[in-house]
Amino acid sequence: MTETYTNEVDCATTKPGDYPQTLHVREHTLHADVDAEAGSVDSAPSPHDYFDAALASCKALTATWYAKRHNSPLERGATRVERDSHEERLGKYRLRVHLDFQGPLTDAQRETLRQVAAKCPIHKLMTQVTVEIETVA
Repeated sequence: MTETYTNEVDCATTKPGDYPQTLHVREHTLHADVDAEAGSVDSAPSPHDYFDAALASCKALTATWYAKRHNSPLERGATRVERDSHEERLGKYRLRVHLDFQGPLTDAQRETLRQVAAKCPIHKLMTQVTVEIETVA
């Protein structure tokens, strides 16, 4: 079976010798950096921030997708991710996600949206999928 890689992300140092990076995803430009403690100027989110943000945005988008398809009166979905990375080097990276669903929703609709958000694709990718990474030069 032939592997097919898609959805390229290009990343390069913004200024030679500095930490900040410029990333291109399709027509979008993003930036990444590390904080002053790590030796840079904290000019952009860190890779860890983007990892956490992927989960936050996926949960909100998944709930919105579900609400639109089921005519649920969700007006706004908001998420907040809290990180506990103090044991990351020991193999534990903890994330706590707070969900806030606004609109004239019933308790049952809120619970359904919570359950749907808990099964978002990025959550599954982070917890249930074997990710294989090949680094080539």
